[in-house]
Amino acid sequence: MSTIHVTKDPVVLDGFQAILKPGEWGHKLQALIPKSLVDTLEDEREGCLEWARSKAKNPKRVVVKPEPWEELDNGTYQIKFSWKDGDKIVPTVVDTEGTLITDTNTPVYSGSKVKLAFIQKPYILPAGDIGTSVKLKSVQIVSIQGGAGVSDSGNISAEEAADLFGTTDGYKASDPAPVVEETSDVDEDF
Repeated sequence: MSTIHVTKDPVVLDGFQAILKPGEWGHKLQALIPKSLVDTLEDEREGCLEWARSKAKNPKRVVVKPEPWEELDNGTYQIKFSWKDGDKIVPTVVDTEGTLITDTNTPVYSGSKVKLAFIQKPYILPAGDIGTSVKLKSVQIVSIQGGAGVSDSGNISAEEAADLFGTTDGYKASDPAPVVEETSDVDEDF
């Protein structure tokens, strides 16, 4: 049984995404992951490659394919997943309450924050090349980044609202002070 890796903190989607609706070549998800997760994956990869070598026809001549993650110029790591409808492993996509997301028009683009659950598994190609691939099991959408820089991370707390607006003079729920305003002008049209 493969280890299911789960990103404890949300990760940011980066690049072209085709998560809920397939693109021309199927579904794709690319995300930026922390180095600590990459370290875990690299340790696990060594065991996977040893298993693949033991199953290869000529273990001395195998070519090891690159990892399904790569270090970017800024020191962060990007991991790539792809799948097609009908594959053995097709990830479920849920919201922060665990509700299955079925609306394929939900705008999950680069910049959205998600949690990922996935496995790494070894493979052997017919030509004798070996490597590991990552298979996405589930995605939890934490916040969406729509087009034109519009995002939706759900409801905000009272503290977050206070931080947005700051304080001003006026109504206070803890100290209501109703004032009856006298109006001398009566609108005759009513």
